Amino acid sequence: MFGLFKSKSVVIVSPTDGELISIERVNDKVFSQKMVGDGVAIIPSSDNFLAPLDGEITKLFPTLHAYSLRHKSGVEVIVHIGLDTVSLAGEGFEAFVSEGDQVKAGDLLIKADIEKIKALGKDIVTPIVITQMQKYKSIKKYLGFLKSNEVIMEVK
Repeated sequence: MFGLFKSKSVVIVSPTDGELISIERVNDKVFSQKMVGDGVAIIPSSDNFLAPLDGEITKLFPTLHAYSLRHKSGVEVIVHIGLDTVSLAGEGFEAFVSEGDQVKAGDLLIKADIEKIKALGKDIVTPIVITQMQKYKSIKKYLGFLKSNEVIMEVK
C-alpha cells in the first residue's frame, strides 16, 4: 500500500561494454560542466552501441556519431560516441536504425569502429546524458567496469 506513493525510476542501461566514469572527467566542457545535461561517460571496449532504454529514436545525427532516445515517461538520453567525432563525417560508423524507430533496451543501434576512431586521433570517451534534468527529482549513477545492458543510471 505504501508503495503507491513512491515515485517510479526510469532505468538506463549501458549502451556498450567499457569503463563507466564521472561526466566531470570528460575532456569537453559542454559535457563536463553539464551544459547538455547530467549523466556519465563510458570508455568503450566494444564497437556495438545499443539502446540504453526502451523508447523512440528522436535524433540520429547524419554523421552517426550521436543519437538520442525518449522513453514513454519523457526521459530523454543522448549518447555521444567519442569527442569531436562529428568531424569524421560518418567515417567508422554504421547505423542500424532511423529517426522515429521504436527500440527496446539492448537493441543494436550503431556500430562504431573504435580502433579506427582512435587511429584518426579522436577521444573515444562516450558521454551518456539525461537532458532537462530540472524535470527530475534525482539521478543515481553507477560507475566502474561493466558490460552492455547493465544498469548505469536511475532517474526519478
